[in-house]
Amino acid sequence: MVDIHVTVNGAPHHDEVEPRLLLVHYLRESLGLTGTHVGCDTSQCGACTVLLDGKSVKSCTVLAAQADGAEVTTIEGVASGGVMHPVQNAFHQEHGLQCGFCTPGMVMAAIDLLQRTPHPTDEQIRIGLGGNLCRCTGYHNIVKAVKAAAEKMAPAVAEEPPRQSIHTPIGVPIVH
Repeated sequence: MVDIHVTVNGAPHHDEVEPRLLLVHYLRESLGLTGTHVGCDTSQCGACTVLLDGKSVKSCTVLAAQADGAEVTTIEGVASGGVMHPVQNAFHQEHGLQCGFCTPGMVMAAIDLLQRTPHPTDEQIRIGLGGNLCRCTGYHNIVKAVKAAAEKMAPAVAEEPPRQSIHTPIGVPIVH
């Protein structure tokens, strides 16, 4: 058995786990966080994507013991006070989900993408989510949802300061 200390969705956990226990199974079976799905169990579909120290990982490729000392965020941890995360809200508004099985992994991967690339192009979104598969092929609306979330999450562009005009000694205005 391996002793691990992890913080999951802001809550500290201390457990003894089998050395070969996968993080996805630890999250689902030990902590009851079933929003992280087991899809292919071979790291190809991305349904098990979580944030490990802020970066997206496929939790079926990480041992629970490797998460010792780390901070893990699952889909259950992204909403705050009953308010959906902007990415979750955008998936809802833009119909970026169909059966919903891939949605938690897509949302987690999109959050990581938008943290690294606040204004992604369609191509960057498609590449960024390339490790996540949607069996319903809802990719068009998923890309729309990530773009909509990017618009909501991106820092506002600084407004240009108001122009001031001054007058030269001969009365000709100079606008700055």
